[in-house]
Amino acid sequence: MSVSGIILAAAVVGGTGLVISVLLGIASEKFKVPVDEKEIAVRECLPGNNCGGCGYAGCDGLAKAIAQGEAPVNGCPVGGAAAADKIAAIMGVEAGEAVKQVAFVKCAGTCEKVKSKYKYFGNEDCVSAVSVPGGGPKACEYGCTGFGSCVKVCDFDAIHIVNGVALVDKEKCVACGKCVETCPKKLIELVPYDAAVKVNCNSKAFGKAVKEVCSAGCIGCKMCTKVCETGAITVENNIAKIDYSKCTGCGKCAEKCPAKIIF
Repeated sequence: MSVSGIILAAAVVGGTGLVISVLLGIASEKFKVPVDEKEIAVRECLPGNNCGGCGYAGCDGLAKAIAQGEAPVNGCPVGGAAAADKIAAIMGVEAGEAVKQVAFVKCAGTCEKVKSKYKYFGNEDCVSAVSVPGGGPKACEYGCTGFGSCVKVCDFDAIHIVNGVALVDKEKCVACGKCVETCPKKLIELVPYDAAVKVNCNSKAFGKAVKEVCSAGCIGCKMCTKVCETGAITVENNIAKIDYSKCTGCGKCAEKCPAKIIF
């Protein structure tokens, strides 16, 4: 190839590259997505666990919602007060006082306290176990199956199966809510970290029917409601329930409970 041919080829390639770069520059300006600086700043304050405990699709989703004013600045259960204060400063608002919560398993039906109906040989998974006749091998249809579906979804090693029942380590729990959503029996709930009393049962059966299957169940006697001076504890569907916004932590309900499932 002649020198002039080489020069011409180089000029064509160079010119083509220049035209393409100009077009790409114009396209990037025309189609660029506006970036919300607040959203970026908020995202940097979040822990990045993407647990979904806030109700959004990960930390990116929560950051966007907070920046747009659709979610509270203290909406991250994992980040807690520390993250809330930083985000509040970015958004120019008050963080507010958030009550620290932890998961609590409403079941005291350990291996020696609850009766069994049959031997279970299926998948060691709570969802699978409750799908078989009788809702699992334990005689109490409302209690923990003990197969640990909640354990498998916990990213913080905060819940384990102890003697047939799920038990939460409140010091590790960040109240992300994954175990609450996963439990097919719906017996895990979020309670205040410093709750003075809790009802350790989820049975909807009454009296004798409870004791026939478990020695540690609530019998729905309502004696706890009679001693509560603030109306913080009620009995609904044969099970005691505490309204923590009214509870003073006096402990009278726990003292009066004949089944000793309030503690």
